[in-house]
Amino acid sequence: MIGLLALAQEEAGGHVASPFDINGGVIIWTVVIFVILLALLWRLGYPSLLRMVEERERRIQKQLEDAEKANAEAQRLLEEHKKQIAAARNEAQEILAKAKTVSQKERETLLAKAREEYDALLNRARKDIDAEKDKAILALRREAVELSIAAASRVIEANLDTEANRRLVTEFLESLGKAEKKK
Repeated sequence: MIGLLALAQEEAGGHVASPFDINGGVIIWTVVIFVILLALLWRLGYPSLLRMVEERERRIQKQLEDAEKANAEAQRLLEEHKKQIAAARNEAQEILAKAKTVSQKERETLLAKAREEYDALLNRARKDIDAEKDKAILALRREAVELSIAAASRVIEANLDTEANRRLVTEFLESLGKAEKKK
Protein backbone atom coordinates (compact mmCIF):
# COMPACT_ATOMS: atom_id res chain seq x y z
CA MET A 1 0.00 0.00 0.00
CA ILE A 2 2.83 2.35 0.78
CA GLY A 3 4.24 1.38 -2.53
CA LEU A 4 1.13 2.51 -4.39
CA LEU A 5 1.08 5.83 -2.60
CA ALA A 6 4.73 6.41 -3.47
CA LEU A 7 4.03 5.44 -7.11
CA ALA A 8 1.16 7.93 -7.34
CA GLN A 9 3.39 10.68 -6.00
CA GLU A 10 6.11 9.97 -8.54
CA GLU A 11 3.67 10.24 -11.38
CA ALA A 12 2.35 13.51 -10.01
CA GLY A 13 5.65 15.14 -10.46
CA GLY A 14 7.66 13.79 -7.67
CA HIS A 15 6.14 16.04 -5.10
CA VAL A 16 5.16 14.45 -1.81
CA ALA A 17 1.68 15.64 -0.63
CA SER A 18 1.22 16.79 2.94
CA PRO A 19 -2.03 17.20 4.79
CA PHE A 20 -1.53 20.97 4.88
CA ASP A 21 -1.23 21.40 1.15
CA ILE A 22 -4.01 23.40 -0.52
CA ASN A 23 -5.55 21.91 -3.62
CA GLY A 24 -7.98 24.28 -5.39
CA GLY A 25 -9.77 21.56 -7.39
CA VAL A 26 -10.60 19.59 -4.29
CA ILE A 27 -11.88 22.72 -2.54
CA ILE A 28 -14.21 23.59 -5.43
CA TRP A 29 -15.56 20.07 -5.70
CA THR A 30 -16.04 19.91 -1.92
CA VAL A 31 -17.96 23.19 -1.94
CA VAL A 32 -20.12 22.08 -4.90
CA ILE A 33 -20.95 18.75 -3.31
CA PHE A 34 -21.69 20.52 0.02
CA VAL A 35 -24.04 23.01 -1.68
CA ILE A 36 -25.83 20.19 -3.59
CA LEU A 37 -26.22 18.16 -0.43
CA LEU A 38 -27.37 21.25 1.47
CA ALA A 39 -29.99 22.01 -1.22
CA LEU A 40 -31.20 18.40 -1.21
CA LEU A 41 -31.41 18.33 2.57
CA TRP A 42 -33.09 21.76 2.58
CA ARG A 43 -35.60 20.66 -0.01
CA LEU A 44 -36.23 17.07 1.13
CA GLY A 45 -34.98 16.61 4.69
CA TYR A 46 -35.68 19.92 6.40
CA PRO A 47 -39.50 19.96 5.87
CA SER A 48 -39.90 16.42 7.20
CA LEU A 49 -37.48 17.18 10.05
CA LEU A 50 -39.40 20.38 10.81
CA ARG A 51 -42.72 18.48 10.60
CA MET A 52 -41.43 15.86 13.08
CA VAL A 53 -40.20 18.55 15.48
CA GLU A 54 -43.53 20.42 15.25
CA GLU A 55 -45.46 17.17 15.77
CA ARG A 56 -43.33 16.38 18.80
CA GLU A 57 -43.83 19.91 20.11
CA ARG A 58 -47.63 19.54 19.70
CA ARG A 59 -47.56 16.16 21.46
CA ILE A 60 -45.51 17.57 24.33
CA GLN A 61 -47.83 20.59 24.55
CA LYS A 62 -50.88 18.30 24.58
CA GLN A 63 -49.28 16.13 27.27
CA LEU A 64 -48.54 19.26 29.33
CA GLU A 65 -52.15 20.44 28.94
CA ASP A 66 -53.43 16.98 29.86
CA ALA A 67 -51.13 16.93 32.87
CA GLU A 68 -52.38 20.38 33.94
CA LYS A 69 -55.99 19.22 33.52
CA ALA A 70 -55.28 16.05 35.47
CA ASN A 71 -53.54 18.08 38.18
CA ALA A 72 -56.47 20.51 38.37
CA GLU A 73 -58.92 17.59 38.54
CA ALA A 74 -56.80 15.93 41.23
CA GLN A 75 -56.75 19.19 43.21
CA ARG A 76 -60.53 19.53 42.83
CA LEU A 77 -61.05 15.94 43.91
CA LEU A 78 -58.68 16.44 46.83
CA GLU A 79 -60.59 19.52 47.98
CA GLU A 80 -63.88 17.69 47.55
CA HIS A 81 -62.49 14.74 49.50
CA LYS A 82 -61.31 17.06 52.27
CA LYS A 83 -64.77 18.66 52.41
CA GLN A 84 -66.41 15.24 52.59
CA ILE A 85 -64.07 14.17 55.38
CA ALA A 86 -64.80 17.39 57.28
CA ALA A 87 -68.54 16.91 56.76
CA ALA A 88 -68.27 13.29 57.91
CA ARG A 89 -66.36 14.38 61.01
CA ASN A 90 -68.95 17.04 61.78
CA GLU A 91 -71.74 14.53 61.26
CA ALA A 92 -69.99 12.03 63.51
CA GLN A 93 -69.59 14.71 66.19
CA GLU A 94 -73.28 15.58 65.88
CA ILE A 95 -74.25 11.92 66.11
CA LEU A 96 -72.06 11.50 69.20
CA ALA A 97 -73.54 14.61 70.78
CA LYS A 98 -77.08 13.41 70.03
CA ALA A 99 -76.24 9.96 71.37
CA LYS A 100 -74.85 11.50 74.57
CA THR A 101 -77.96 13.65 74.92
CA VAL A 102 -80.27 10.71 74.28
CA SER A 103 -78.33 8.49 76.67
CA GLN A 104 -78.40 11.23 79.34
CA LYS A 105 -82.17 11.63 78.90
CA GLU A 106 -82.63 7.86 78.96
CA ARG A 107 -80.52 7.66 82.10
CA GLU A 108 -82.57 10.39 83.75
CA THR A 109 -85.79 8.67 82.66
CA LEU A 110 -84.60 5.34 84.04
CA LEU A 111 -83.51 6.97 87.29
CA ALA A 112 -86.87 8.72 87.64
CA LYS A 113 -88.68 5.48 86.88
CA ALA A 114 -86.50 3.62 89.41
CA ARG A 115 -87.26 6.32 92.02
CA GLU A 116 -90.97 6.04 91.29
CA GLU A 117 -90.82 2.25 91.58
CA TYR A 118 -88.82 2.58 94.79
CA ASP A 119 -91.32 5.04 96.22
CA ALA A 120 -94.26 2.85 95.14
CA LEU A 121 -92.59 -0.21 96.64
CA LEU A 122 -91.82 1.69 99.83
CA ASN A 123 -95.40 2.97 100.08
CA ARG A 124 -96.77 -0.51 99.43
CA ALA A 125 -94.42 -1.93 102.08
CA ARG A 126 -95.57 0.75 104.54
CA LYS A 127 -99.20 -0.02 103.76
CA ASP A 128 -98.51 -3.73 104.18
CA ILE A 129 -96.74 -3.04 107.46
CA ASP A 130 -99.61 -0.84 108.64
CA ALA A 131 -102.15 -3.50 107.60
CA GLU A 132 -100.16 -6.20 109.40
CA LYS A 133 -99.84 -3.93 112.41
CA ASP A 134 -103.61 -3.32 112.41
CA LYS A 135 -104.20 -7.07 112.09
CA ALA A 136 -101.79 -7.74 114.93
CA ILE A 137 -103.46 -5.09 117.11
CA LEU A 138 -106.88 -6.51 116.26
CA ALA A 139 -105.63 -10.02 117.06
CA LEU A 140 -104.13 -8.76 120.33
CA ARG A 141 -107.38 -7.05 121.22
CA ARG A 142 -109.32 -10.22 120.54
CA GLU A 143 -106.85 -12.15 122.61
CA ALA A 144 -107.07 -9.51 125.34
CA VAL A 145 -110.87 -9.70 125.20
CA GLU A 146 -110.72 -13.46 125.44
CA LEU A 147 -108.23 -13.30 128.31
CA SER A 148 -110.24 -10.58 130.04
CA ILE A 149 -113.45 -12.58 129.74
CA ALA A 150 -111.72 -15.70 130.96
CA ALA A 151 -110.22 -13.81 133.85
CA ALA A 152 -113.49 -12.08 134.70
CA SER A 153 -115.39 -15.35 134.45
CA ARG A 154 -113.08 -16.97 136.89
CA VAL A 155 -113.08 -13.99 139.16
CA ILE A 156 -116.82 -13.68 139.27
CA GLU A 157 -117.33 -17.30 138.60
CA ALA A 158 -120.49 -16.47 137.02
CA ASN A 159 -121.60 -17.55 133.66
CA LEU A 160 -122.02 -14.28 131.82
CA ASP A 161 -123.28 -13.86 128.29
CA THR A 162 -120.07 -14.10 126.27
CA GLU A 163 -121.30 -12.07 123.29
CA ALA A 164 -122.37 -9.10 125.41
CA ASN A 165 -119.11 -9.28 127.35
CA ARG A 166 -117.06 -9.34 124.18
CA ARG A 167 -118.84 -6.30 122.82
CA LEU A 168 -118.31 -4.47 126.10
CA VAL A 169 -114.58 -5.30 126.24
CA THR A 170 -114.12 -4.48 122.55
CA GLU A 171 -115.70 -1.07 123.01
CA PHE A 172 -113.52 -0.48 126.05
CA LEU A 173 -110.36 -1.44 124.15
CA GLU A 174 -111.34 0.73 121.18
CA SER A 175 -111.85 3.67 123.48
CA LEU A 176 -108.37 3.00 124.88
CA GLY A 177 -106.95 2.81 121.33
CA LYS A 178 -108.55 6.14 120.45
CA ALA A 179 -107.21 7.74 123.58
CA GLU A 180 -103.68 6.53 122.69
CA LYS A 181 -103.96 7.87 119.15
CA LYS A 182 -105.02 11.29 120.44
CA LYS A 183 -101.83 11.46 122.50
